[in-house]
This record gives sequence, C-alpha cells and structure tokens, in this order.
Amino acid sequence: MTNQDFTPKLTADGSYTFFSEEFNESFHSHFGAKQESYFKYVVPTLLIEKAGLGVVRLLDICYGLGYNTATAIETIWEVNPECFIQVVALEVNPTVPQAAIKHQLFENYNSNSIDILTKLAFNFHVNTPSFKAELLIGDARDKINQVYQSGFKADAIFLDPFSPPQCPQLWTIEFLNLVSQCLQPDALLATYSCAAAVRTALLHCGLNIASTSPVGRKAPGTVAKLNSLCSIDKQTKDLNYYPHQFASLSQSEKEHLQTRAAIPYRDPKLIDSPEAIIKRRELEQQDSDLEATSRWRKRWL
Repeated sequence: MTNQDFTPKLTADGSYTFFSEEFNESFHSHFGAKQESYFKYVVPTLLIEKAGLGVVRLLDICYGLGYNTATAIETIWEVNPECFIQVVALEVNPTVPQAAIKHQLFENYNSNSIDILTKLAFNFHVNTPSFKAELLIGDARDKINQVYQSGFKADAIFLDPFSPPQCPQLWTIEFLNLVSQCLQPDALLATYSCAAAVRTALLHCGLNIASTSPVGRKAPGTVAKLNSLCSIDKQTKDLNYYPHQFASLSQSEKEHLQTRAAIPYRDPKLIDSPEAIIKRRELEQQDSDLEATSRWRKRWL
C-alpha cells in the first residue's frame, strides 16, 4: 500500500477525484466522479426501482472515495425516505475515503449523507435505525470470503477495482466466483469494464451479461445477473432482462469473447501477486488456439 498525499482533481461534472500513484490511474474519468457513480452503478443495478421495496442491501467492492455508496444512498432515499439501507464495502486503503472527507469532496451531498460517509471512513461502521454499514479494510480477496461466509446477500453489487492490467487480482474467476455468490437471486452486478477477460470470468461464474450505456468514454460497461431467473440466448448467454435499459451484446462483442483477449485471469488460491496472475494468463494465451485479438480488432475497429 502506497502512502501518498491525495490532491483533489476536478472532473467535468464539478465533482472531484484522486489519482492513485500505486496503480497509476485516476479513481474516476474526467467525465465526472458523481455522474459515473450514478450512470455506471446506480442506474444499471435498478436501485431506483428497488428503493420502493423498503430494504436495499449493497456490496461496494473497492469503495475508494465513497462516491458509489454516497450516490446510491441519496438516490434511494430520494425515492423512498423510509427505505432501510445496508452496505458492506471493501477497501484496501483507508486513507482514500478519509482524504475524501478531509478535502470536503461531498459538500454537494446532504448533511445526513456526509455524516454517514464521515463515520464510515473513520470508524468503519455505522448503525442507525434506517442505515447499517461496515467498511472492511484489507485485501478484497480476504474480505470477500469473509462476506460470503457471513451469509450476506446483496440486492446490488458495485464492482469498481482499478483496471484489469493494473489490478488483475480483483478480476479473476476465483474472486468473481465468491462475489457472485453474494448476490440475491434477482440482484444485479454492475461494473465499468467491458474487457473480454472480465466478461468471460463472469460467464464462468454462472452469470449472464449485457452491456450498459457508455459513460464518459466510447466503451460500454457490463451488468450481470444470476442465470436462474433470466431469459437467455443459449448460444451467447446474453442477459435478456429489462431490454429498455440493457443492450444485448453486439456481434462485435460476441466475437471478442472468442479471441485470446477473453482468456480470463486466474488466481487459484486467491493469494498470487498481480505479476504472477498476469504471467499465468500470458502463458495461457500463448498456448491458445483462439483467434488472435489483433485479427478481431482489424475486422471490427
């Protein structure tokens, strides 16, 4: 874990983000931290619709600054102020959410939300009559097993690690398998990534997938759902669910899943270094008979 002095960076929607020296990436795109949280996570997981049910449980993987949870809380309570919300959040570096509070990055949120975010960042837990949350600090591979063993089942999962090349350990089949087992039967998982390796891993975990609308870039995100209650295209395993919000995979996306880029990351014991995980995948790609991704790219891009 790298200790660094986080300096707020203004994004296009007026919200701020940080740059991670450890992963050499910003926590959010220049499009806007708050807008990303809403359109990449809150909308695709149907939290606006679920708020009316009276209880919503969230699993926020890679809590970071806290925008995804903060935006979810405000959206749910705008729809239904009486809704009980439970959040389990995973984060490796507690100084990130603490720096977000210290720099007053949530000044445009309401005072109740700011109070919750502050307590969660510094005390790691919040418990009120209408809200319960815990922030689990440490390697998400250890913490997701803890969540799974606890029996927690989420109505929505936000999957928001740094990119697969920078943080492959949180995109492996083994990690995502534990994540998928924390879903309620009708829950949805959303992520900004449309990487073929990520989508293949989700399919390996018994999930069905669809694309979400691009936000701040040309590429779409991905939404996934347990396949037991979905209408499925049996050949492609597209998620045919709420078609007014989610798009079936395009022909280009389907063919991308048949290339070497779709070979997933693997971490059999959930203890390997990023370097070892990347090397394992590279060796598997070298031995693969799948189409070279460069040929797919020439054909479609």
